Amino acid sequence: MTEQTKTRTTKQSFRELQIWRKSMELTVVIYRLTKAFPREESFGLTAQLRRSAISIPSNIAEGHGRMNPREFRRFLLIARGSNCELQTQLELATALQFADVQSLKSAQSLSYEVENMLFALLSRLRNNST
Repeated sequence: MTEQTKTRTTKQSFRELQIWRKSMELTVVIYRLTKAFPREESFGLTAQLRRSAISIPSNIAEGHGRMNPREFRRFLLIARGSNCELQTQLELATALQFADVQSLKSAQSLSYEVENMLFALLSRLRNNST
């Protein structure tokens, strides 16, 4: 049985995926972080950061729900793109000093962890499809 097949048979719900759990944690961190952003940023960087963050676990869940390895991989790539957006926005928030440095660094660190997990899962899926 391949790792991919094992994943499908042992992971009945996207909620069981470590990458989904970690990206949900990241989303909560982003929501808490952006509460401290300037009020005039509500429809700007705050909203954009939140949309990018929420897109990551949402795409992981949707791809997993498709129950098709090719579709799952496609949605993981979308999640990866959203995480790259998030990292860019966090750098901008840092440059604009919208929150304390430690909170921003913590969010960035969590985003890098999600990035590594996405890369590892995508690599596994690619290796199993060849």
